[in-house]
Amino acid sequence: MSKIKPITAITMGDPAGIGPEIVLQTMLDDQIHACCRPFIIGSRAMLERAAAILNLSPSYHVINDPSEARYEQGVIDVLETGSYDTDSIEWGKVQQLAGQMAIDWIMKSIELGMAGKVDAVSTAPIHKGAIKLVGVKEPGHTEIYQHATNSPYALTMFSCHKLRVFFVSRHMSLIDACRYATKDVILDNIVNIDKELRKVGIENPRIAIAGLNPHNGDNGLFGTEELTDIGPAVEAAKALGINAVGPCPADSVFHIGKSGVYDAILSLYHDQGHIACKTLDFEKSVTLTFGLPFIRGSVDHGTAFDIAGKGTAGAVSLIESTMVVAEYAAKQMERRENGCL
Repeated sequence: MSKIKPITAITMGDPAGIGPEIVLQTMLDDQIHACCRPFIIGSRAMLERAAAILNLSPSYHVINDPSEARYEQGVIDVLETGSYDTDSIEWGKVQQLAGQMAIDWIMKSIELGMAGKVDAVSTAPIHKGAIKLVGVKEPGHTEIYQHATNSPYALTMFSCHKLRVFFVSRHMSLIDACRYATKDVILDNIVNIDKELRKVGIENPRIAIAGLNPHNGDNGLFGTEELTDIGPAVEAAKALGINAVGPCPADSVFHIGKSGVYDAILSLYHDQGHIACKTLDFEKSVTLTFGLPFIRGSVDHGTAFDIAGKGTAGAVSLIESTMVVAEYAAKQMERRENGCL
């Protein structure tokens, strides 16, 4: 484990969901304080409500800036973004106020990240319906962070044991995703993956590119995309000096990759990579976003309105997300200190 402990903001997500419960549990986990300096961007009132449900009695320390945090085990450093009518928040319901609070916390994390006051952000789940009630047009966290930071791209990466899985497309219909996976788009992804992995100390990363059709199209019998777009993108990447491999049959590339043969796998659409990772280990499949001025990590589950406020939500995924994003942030910080970035 790195000796560097990144300052890591944990956003509470939708306060009507399981966010307050899992954020609180995460902050009280010994592993978190061993790898980073964490604080919550959220609501003390909602944390207290969650603590009562979980039969916990932590100490709270409200801050206005990360520099004021104590970063002590058992102390909940929480940065609030305003005064809200938290008594009106009902567990498990889509509410405009909940959507506004979730967005305010996200935007505060972006403000702090852009100012260099946090090194990493770990996000609890938001509800797409709730944020739309306050006029948010982006479909989710990744797009919000990309647009608000004016980043040229935002790469989604699943971390699951030894698998690092990137995605050509995310929230897009399957038929549109297949059309979107052109040579130029795939090549852009490979180039950006290579660049981002080098930033965290993976020299000459070996990147496998998944095929689209059964058996890689079997030389055009079951589809031609491997011949017209995927293969040419891989060859163009090789010509740039990138250690790209493929196209690799999608029914085996993830199985091969879980042993660490590849440094990363590029999945051509959302479910292709999600199914592989979540089948391998659902709770420890966490999302990282590269390409921002800071690294962002997230759980890969939703707000779980059906169990919100019942004290049964597990924090394994948010704990994993926070640990993994802190690990990658520390690697970037080490390389900056060594003059490699």
